[in-house]
Amino acid sequence: MSDTARARKLADRIRVVVAETLQRRIKDPRLGYVTITDTRITGDLREATVFYTVFGDDEERAASAAALESAKGVLRSEVGRQTGVRFTPTLTFVPDALPENARTIDDLLAKAREADAQVREASSGASYAGDADPYRKPGEDEDEDDEEPGTDGQEPGTDGKGSPDA
Repeated sequence: MSDTARARKLADRIRVVVAETLQRRIKDPRLGYVTITDTRITGDLREATVFYTVFGDDEERAASAAALESAKGVLRSEVGRQTGVRFTPTLTFVPDALPENARTIDDLLAKAREADAQVREASSGASYAGDADPYRKPGEDEDEDDEEPGTDGQEPGTDGKGSPDA
């Protein structure tokens, strides 16, 4: 088992090195607006997965993916040079699903807003089915409880047959 803190630090360092190298050294015209979002590394520090997003349409995403694959060797050698680890991890570039997930969440929130607006519109002219406040409050409805105990012809504290309440 390797140290998880060391793996996390190495993953963060790989992310920084790859991002800086893409910005400064890689001059591929196919490479669009690429953002390195996250890097994960295996426990044995042999394989690193680099997550990225590309601003643009599907064609630009495909071109940027091809440019990253062709620059993989340069990026790996730069990672090895700047990290100083014994074995330089292999790099795998994976498009990050974050923008698609965010778009899905935005669509769901828009649907929820529309449903709320419909409910608000339907309830704007509606009235209560019963009283506005269906709960009894102390001091109300005393007309039902006006009778005193024992006025129904029985002794207080008995069940009407002369025997005490059980």
